Amino acid sequence: MSIFLISLTIMGLCLFEIVSSVDNAIINAEVLSGMSQRARKWFLFWGLLFAVFVIRGTLPWIIVWSVNPGLGPIGALTATFSNNPEVKASIARSAPILLAGGGIFLIFLFVHWLLVEPKKYGFFGEKFFHSQSVWFYGVVSVILSVTVWYAMKIDHMMAFGCVIGSTVFFIMLGFKQSAELSEKELVKSTHSDISKIIYLEAIDASFSIDGVLGAFAFTMSVPLIIIGNGIGALVLREFTVRNIDTIKNFAYLKNGAMYSIFVLGLIMISEAFGTHVPSWVSPVITFMIVGYFFFKSVSEARTEAMETE
Repeated sequence: MSIFLISLTIMGLCLFEIVSSVDNAIINAEVLSGMSQRARKWFLFWGLLFAVFVIRGTLPWIIVWSVNPGLGPIGALTATFSNNPEVKASIARSAPILLAGGGIFLIFLFVHWLLVEPKKYGFFGEKFFHSQSVWFYGVVSVILSVTVWYAMKIDHMMAFGCVIGSTVFFIMLGFKQSAELSEKELVKSTHSDISKIIYLEAIDASFSIDGVLGAFAFTMSVPLIIIGNGIGALVLREFTVRNIDTIKNFAYLKNGAMYSIFVLGLIMISEAFGTHVPSWVSPVITFMIVGYFFFKSVSEARTEAMETE
């Protein structure tokens, strides 16, 4: 990869990590508001190290290692920079399994947002789809069935990867729904700061799944994923510390994140089935989608400010 492509990939990963973790930052800010100053500083320092180096650092490495056990821990970390033909062949064989699972996870995430989650409507038709939430399980079941059917004609392990992706999605969905209920109780309760810190770390781990799996649409290089996601986590944590209301003012930022997730999911599925997608496509599309919704948010904020004057 050229220096330009590496830089573009890292910037794309950073942006994707920021927008896909906005909900996490808001939850952190709400819970932190009820904690002591000492506990806040402890979480913001040690919690940051845990979020960046332990979660976002080890998770992509473990994923690549799990689908390429023959490479070993070091080989999984440096695989994309290796000139060994056997290593390259192993990555090529395992890539469809990982891409299929990650793609299904991201597409399910988008469909759940589109049909079920409350949102600020940014596109025509979103209100209609939101009113059809009863069809969520039917839609994702059809998507999974069709994808697995065609995947089985190519590789049974790729089909199994799709099933794993759907399984991880529903496990994370249940965990996040439980976390939303726990958040309301923690903000109002007198739970100890230690219990709140443990809760925040668990929530951060679950939210990091979205960013890590989506990162494989940008690159299969674990070091680049660690760098890009790590920088994104640092930037978002800084927003959490300084002024989370700034993020809340961007009403359509979540829309940009979810449409990016949908497109990245499609890219991963396409690549799993053998379609070549140039490396620059994922970061460029992410910048375009997030940029559109960013300026849409700014425009609406300005309009509302003028109306209140």
